[in-house]
Amino acid sequence: MSAEVFLDTNIFVYCFDSENPTKQAVAKKLVAGRNWFVSWQVVQEFSSVALHRFKVPLKPADLADYIEWRLWPDCRILPSVNIFTQAASIHGRFGFRYYDSLIVASALAGGARKLLSEDLQNGQRIGSLEIRNPF
Repeated sequence: MSAEVFLDTNIFVYCFDSENPTKQAVAKKLVAGRNWFVSWQVVQEFSSVALHRFKVPLKPADLADYIEWRLWPDCRILPSVNIFTQAASIHGRFGFRYYDSLIVASALAGGARKLLSEDLQNGQRIGSLEIRNPF
């Protein structure tokens, strides 16, 4: 895998957040780049937020299009026993919520050097992975 950056769900959510133009601009710039990847979990989380928590929810057809042309082409990590067990280990060691631990485990499994998320500690390192808050 050539991508070195794993994008967390909040990056994609902010692409649609016109009430926060600064974060929206940063998110759109990150997504426009091509040196990133995501996991199945990001696709699932984004879908749920887009359909149920956006101020103006996406229509199912629009969500399907977004998944097909934006998320799925760069979805490189699918569920596996190794991802789930490594997430349990990360949860135990670092005290992250389990779903955040799944994100970290997926980034590590994909060989990411950076995980971009506002949900975790900025600057923290886990092995070769650096967590950065792009906002």
